[in-house]
Amino acid sequence: MVLWKRHSPGYLILLCFLLGGCASTAASALEEYPEPPVRMLFGTDRNRTDATEPGKVFGFERGDVAYGVCTVSLPFDHRIGELERPVFKEDSAEHVVLIDVCVYDRQAFFTEMQGCVNRSVDKQLLLFLHGYNMTFEKAAHNMAQIVADLGFEGCPVFYSWPSRGKVSGYPADETSVRWSKNNLKKFLEDIAVKSGSKSIYLLAHSMGNRILTDAFLELIEERQDLKRHFKALLLVAPDIDTGIFKRDIAEKLGRSGSFVTIYASSEDKALKASRRIHGFPRVGEVEGIPLIVPEIETIDATGVDTSFLGHSYFNRSRSVLSDIYYIINEDLQADERFSLEAVDTTDGFYWRFKE
Repeated sequence: MVLWKRHSPGYLILLCFLLGGCASTAASALEEYPEPPVRMLFGTDRNRTDATEPGKVFGFERGDVAYGVCTVSLPFDHRIGELERPVFKEDSAEHVVLIDVCVYDRQAFFTEMQGCVNRSVDKQLLLFLHGYNMTFEKAAHNMAQIVADLGFEGCPVFYSWPSRGKVSGYPADETSVRWSKNNLKKFLEDIAVKSGSKSIYLLAHSMGNRILTDAFLELIEERQDLKRHFKALLLVAPDIDTGIFKRDIAEKLGRSGSFVTIYASSEDKALKASRRIHGFPRVGEVEGIPLIVPEIETIDATGVDTSFLGHSYFNRSRSVLSDIYYIINEDLQADERFSLEAVDTTDGFYWRFKE
């Protein structure tokens, strides 16, 4: 996990960022945060605003691709599978807080990424793609929690496309996620070429799976020499039309050379709503049995998320977080992960969590 210890050289560098030209919280940069903060790299094609508050540096309109580093603190008593956020006033002692956002030019960003990768023993990189109804600030919160809960010691990166960040923004988000595809494809190419990572893991949630699968498949078709850099794709609660996925995406993913895992649930109310809107089932749904396709492992995550919508188990479920941990840190396939049991069907095998 990329953390900065107080009074270490890295932490002093962080303080210089906070005291310099970066957007930071109103609290002093010398404030004693309850836990060493999580420092992450980001790319985004959201519009840049004039705001000085970290959470408002990037808006919800489309913009040029920007690069940078942000820092998020977690509360001292942070619990795995929880994203501690306030109902009213934010308190760094109790909540996950975005401390600062520093924008870099492209060259400086990828130099920073190389250093981030080189500091990790296994030269791993984890890229997170958020779903719909997500602001830049929320994306940073989610990524920091994932990094902390996985104990990830590689280089953490997230890409934030211009979601409107509100429930009513679903139609606009569907359009923007398509608009961002080429920007993400170039970002993936640059990461593969410039980061120096030996193992790139791609994690997407909900609508973020659309942009990830489209951009990734186009990239490796154009640059087959880059396939070897991408270790695994983790597709959680994919809000993708099942028919389109089976016809246009699944086979290509299966022969991409990457280890591909789908997580789905029969209790995902958000995807049930998406099905009603579109008139067709979604990949992340489970109706009877989950989607089973060759060369892709499908995990039935039904029952692991007790939240109202049952849609955020990628960072709210200890079971799913643990499963992702063993994929990233141990390179274990489904039949090797002790928390899973195989289910044999006429369509093939899928896996579910043991009770």
